[in-house]
Amino acid sequence: MELNLVERTKDSVTLRIKDANMSVITPLLSELSDDPNVSNVRYMDEHPELEDPILFVSTKKGTPEEAIKKAANAISEYCSVLNVKK
Repeated sequence: MELNLVERTKDSVTLRIKDANMSVITPLLSELSDDPNVSNVRYMDEHPELEDPILFVSTKKGTPEEAIKKAANAISEYCSVLNVKK
């Protein structure tokens, strides 16, 4: 998955996601939606005018990049405690 910056403002960021993987996107959207510092999360996919899906994140407090990193770290921590037994 590759993230490319489309637009950045003081309290929002729009990212283009090349080769989006819904196994990663779905929990990321969930974590961002649960963050009280995030005011808006949108994921736009399968639009005729879009080559790649778009992720839009705006925040009430902090930066969108901090919110995305926090969400990614939470997902990483959750996955690290999974113990698959053979």
